Amino acid sequence: MKALVYGGPGSKSWETMDDPGIIDPTDAIVQIETTTICGTDLHILHGDVASVDAGRILGHEGVGTVVEVGSGVTNFAKGDRVIVSCITKCGRCSYCQQGYPDHCQSNDAGIGWILGHRIDGTLSQYVRTPHADFSLHKLPEGVTDEKAVFLSDSLPTGFEVGVIAGGVKPGDVVAVVGTGAVGLAAILTAGLYGASRIIGIDTNAFRMEKAKEFGATDVVTAGDGARDAVIALTDGLGVDVAIEAVGYPETLELALSIVRPRGRVANVGVHGVPVPFPMEALWVQNLNVSMGLVDATSTSTLLKMVASGRIPSEKMGTHTFKLDDIDSAWDTFANAAERNALKVVLQA
Repeated sequence: MKALVYGGPGSKSWETMDDPGIIDPTDAIVQIETTTICGTDLHILHGDVASVDAGRILGHEGVGTVVEVGSGVTNFAKGDRVIVSCITKCGRCSYCQQGYPDHCQSNDAGIGWILGHRIDGTLSQYVRTPHADFSLHKLPEGVTDEKAVFLSDSLPTGFEVGVIAGGVKPGDVVAVVGTGAVGLAAILTAGLYGASRIIGIDTNAFRMEKAKEFGATDVVTAGDGARDAVIALTDGLGVDVAIEAVGYPETLELALSIVRPRGRVANVGVHGVPVPFPMEALWVQNLNVSMGLVDATSTSTLLKMVASGRIPSEKMGTHTFKLDDIDSAWDTFANAAERNALKVVLQA
């Protein structure tokens, strides 16, 4: 098969690799028909994720068809059309039982994100999915690949790590710093949770227009005047919840600066460098700050809303490529601001 292989910081290649096979009875092999590139993949290429070894096939998002199952798989069969979750969960360990599969203990890393990280991933023609019964989602009729692929990661991440962890509740004023795909997912689902006002903050006019399409009531250009603009929009108080969806020190700093006392800050972005945290100034504000990896426990719920048309997830995809043209897709996504790109869709 063909796959995108990480060669170390700054190095990747589209190579011929051996097809994956069943290793454990709970495995399934999925033929990837639609996939996408994540911002985390960019971080890996930059060398920000030291736990990814050279030779690893990248990617942790995808939609495809099951072509083989192990003897222990009971919920899926050959021919099933499925979403491959970014989180692989055994369903049996203490963390999975508590609903926190992001720390699934079934592997030596003790983490649920293993695809494209600890084992070969989905930027390939086939992928082995461990613990298939708990890590795949069967697709209903009428849900296209273009709608489903963002349920692998982007939608659950924006919803769980942003909206839920941020404690968004009806009537809240919410700011989302960074209106890429994950930020847009947070904007969309914050609206579903009853936010009275949603402020999208970005440097890119195209993304800010998209933020308004996804439910932002206001947009603010990031930069020196951003904090003052947000404070002015909130009667001098600041927002109830700030969601950071970029992963830069300055974007977290902005998120912390625009929250009112007793507000909440939810950090979603993946940070590749140390981030100063002004505890000496913030402790008196009684802020609640959260961060973390997605559990992807909301995927089934979000899938129902996508299937019903309540969530127009396909709008997150702005550019479509053939899987063999992955270098062009990567270049487009890596230069998203210049290319007016949100998520790229790769089709077999």
